[in-house]
Amino acid sequence: MARPAAKALPPKHLVALAVVAILGLFLVADYLWASSRSAAPSIWPSRVDISTRPTASPPPSANKQTKGNASTGSMDISATFADLPAPELQWEQMAEAPVPRLDGAAIQIKNLLFVFAGYGTINYVHSHVDIYNFSDNTWGGKFDMPKEMAHSHLGMVTDGRYIYVVTGQYGPQCRGPTARNFVLDTERKEWHDLPPLPVPRYAPATQLWRGRLHVMGGSKEDRHEPGVEHWSLAVKDGKALEQEWRSEIPIPRGGPHRACVVANDKLLVIGGQEGDFMAKPGSPIFKCVRRSEMVYSDVYMLDDEMKWKELPPMPKPDSHIEFAWTNVNNSIIIAGGTTEKHPINKRMTLVGEVFRFNLETLEWSVIGRLPFRIKTTLVGYWDGWLYFTSGQRDKGPSNPSPKKVVGCMWRTKLHL
Repeated sequence: MARPAAKALPPKHLVALAVVAILGLFLVADYLWASSRSAAPSIWPSRVDISTRPTASPPPSANKQTKGNASTGSMDISATFADLPAPELQWEQMAEAPVPRLDGAAIQIKNLLFVFAGYGTINYVHSHVDIYNFSDNTWGGKFDMPKEMAHSHLGMVTDGRYIYVVTGQYGPQCRGPTARNFVLDTERKEWHDLPPLPVPRYAPATQLWRGRLHVMGGSKEDRHEPGVEHWSLAVKDGKALEQEWRSEIPIPRGGPHRACVVANDKLLVIGGQEGDFMAKPGSPIFKCVRRSEMVYSDVYMLDDEMKWKELPPMPKPDSHIEFAWTNVNNSIIIAGGTTEKHPINKRMTLVGEVFRFNLETLEWSVIGRLPFRIKTTLVGYWDGWLYFTSGQRDKGPSNPSPKKVVGCMWRTKLHL
């Protein structure tokens, strides 16, 4: 007897069987993937130690941002990633400066700190000098600068009476530089001209060394391209002994905002950056627009043979420190500055550490922390106290980006 033919299933039953089969395959695949994931370490750690920061870029899809931390997929980088461990210092707030300043300049002569120029706001610059007296901790003695003198990004140095003022930016926003140079007789409060630089510069490294006024690096006329040129001029008692600047050996790495120090008859150039804000093309007010910058930790020394020698680098890249240093007990002390941009949000990151460079051992150390992170500090030292005033401070303990321009004065007892 012939077996009857199987009855055909209607189309809706075939669809249901197909769905069940697909779900089963998905569950099996999901189980196998989860098992392999738990057995193998994750490529991207949930938190990155700054000492082992990955050099590879995160996956393109990892672009989620969170407040306080910048999150890259499963990788979180704290907004304060650049802070270094530092001992606590006891800070005391002193009398505030008459005006807030950013990118100002300062020179200490004995118990007096002469504070020059600087931005009040991005649209307003100062054209006067204020004086802070360390002996009685008061401000006073305001007087005007020459009308033709630069208002920010100055090069400046003293021989103990005369202050030599070199080049810099003339006006607010991102206006052009001037090649005009001046000298101030601090006893008579008189200004005199010096021969102009061959070309103007922004924030060049400036020092007196072996009877000559040395000016090197800085940014070129476009405010962004680093200059490596190095010139010198013979000077004595506030007067130029020559009418033209002499070309010297170029600095190995150009750029502005670096500390320049003479110690033990050696000329040192510390930190700095390549690149800076530029004027927006066609802007009638020379409106500042951001361009790429590279902050570095390099330290160079000009030796007896007039050759540059590289010394141990700073603990981390640091810029905007041209007047943020002082020489104490054969050590260079540097307070604050700016370091590398945040790797995710690309914002400027301020520095809150106090660094020490021991000139005997040529070793760097972090000796303390400022009350807050701040750039373009103006530093002095008197009777065992380290002082700093002015600059642009951070947005708060958990946000190292720059915010308010300040005129506060702080001090701490320094124990080296």
